[in-house]
Amino acid sequence: MKKIIPLILGLLLVVSCSKNDPAEIIDESLDSQKILSIKEINSFIETQLKQNGDLDWSKDASAHMLYSAVMHGSEVLTIGFGEKGESFIDGTQRSSRLNSIIEEIYGTVQKTEGVKRSNFQIAEDEVLNVLDLQITKLETIQELLAMDNIRYLEPNGYGFYLKEEVQQKSAGCSQSGQSINSGDYSVISPNARLPWNYKNHNIDDAWSLSTGAGITVGLIDTGLSANQNLLGNGFNDGASNGRSVQRFGTFIDSPWWWSNNVDGPNDKCGHGTQMASAIASPRNNDFMPVGVAYNSNLVAYRGTEDVVLNDYHERKGVSNALKALGNRSDVKIISMSVGYPWSIGNVKDAVKYAYGKGKMIMAAGGTSTTFTNWYGVIFPASMSETVAVTGLKDNGYNRCDICHDGSKIDFTIIMQRASNTSRTVPVLGFNNGSQSYVGGSSVATAMTAGIAALVWSRNPNMSRAQVLDKLKRAGEFYPNRNSKFGYGNIDALKAVQ
Repeated sequence: MKKIIPLILGLLLVVSCSKNDPAEIIDESLDSQKILSIKEINSFIETQLKQNGDLDWSKDASAHMLYSAVMHGSEVLTIGFGEKGESFIDGTQRSSRLNSIIEEIYGTVQKTEGVKRSNFQIAEDEVLNVLDLQITKLETIQELLAMDNIRYLEPNGYGFYLKEEVQQKSAGCSQSGQSINSGDYSVISPNARLPWNYKNHNIDDAWSLSTGAGITVGLIDTGLSANQNLLGNGFNDGASNGRSVQRFGTFIDSPWWWSNNVDGPNDKCGHGTQMASAIASPRNNDFMPVGVAYNSNLVAYRGTEDVVLNDYHERKGVSNALKALGNRSDVKIISMSVGYPWSIGNVKDAVKYAYGKGKMIMAAGGTSTTFTNWYGVIFPASMSETVAVTGLKDNGYNRCDICHDGSKIDFTIIMQRASNTSRTVPVLGFNNGSQSYVGGSSVATAMTAGIAALVWSRNPNMSRAQVLDKLKRAGEFYPNRNSKFGYGNIDALKAVQ
């Protein structure tokens, strides 16, 4: 089990109630302002999640609760404005109506905060109808809640619901190479390793019809390792040829909320490198694991530090990555093995934007330890605009030890040995020549994105709806849906035929 400890932290959802939590120091310093404590806010959050399966700060929280969360979250308030469902600009520029709403918001905040706009404006999104502001007064929250044309108010810097210890460990991250059990792969030409679970989904048989050529998959994760050549200059290796890999960064690695200094595209965690490998690692001549769509193109965004979106810069990074990939006509599929327990407004708006551009968005159903007993599919896999995926053991429809399931799951991938839960899916390691295991709903999602690329490559003129229909028809339960596992395991060969 020791080998997958870093992996089970992927999308880890654990309640925070430590008496020695550094946040308690904040509570004491803010006591004179009668701001609710971290424990009180977390108790409210957990109650909402257990009752509703989600959290809507504007509807579920009192002004006092929302204000307290904003103050504990570096005073960052994210405002979604416009009419219901008006997530982004419809056209090349904002209408006079939307601009009037923005000015009304700024005027209200300037009046209640008593400072110039430049002192409270953090960011005004150019595409999404979203503002990020610094708020310091309860009156501001009260005034904004009373306004029309406000879709949501969120404390986008509040990240204390998850255990501080988990945050410090960087959830889902691992850069260590591992020895791969000889029973977990077979060797195929020219000299690549075929992961054991590919045969459960007839992926190797599907390659006789499609290898993903001509399709570009977008990946939003922790980036690509600069030390893994097979995801760099060696992307065209062995039987993989004529394709490209690109890397970008939208995550701002800075404690200063107003910073615009993007940290770069290189993975400092390891999770993004593993997901990229599962999607598109070359069918190489180096005795390394091959990806599902080994001839597809890859565009990787470092949008987040780890897989848990508990930081303002991570949420902003993922949102910006979604917009960028949405704007690329060559990108067909977006794979996201990242998430959070409840909906995040600016990420939700960005998902809708990318979806509106025709992208098929694969999202991880959730990977955790304690939450699997009562919590269903996490965000953004919980959205109707995404395709939710989870992982199973190889002994029937039994979810992996740390995987979530539920009515919103669309597909499943077998990715864990029932006899040894440490033996999951072999992928490229963080460094050249290294390999590792990766599990959870994360790798299940990346593999499903790869299968979708195979289908789309075989049927390049199909729409997203038509490709998704092919995936559904190749599901084990089709035409029915299982209450926990959707259409079930995908037969890749059937999907591409």
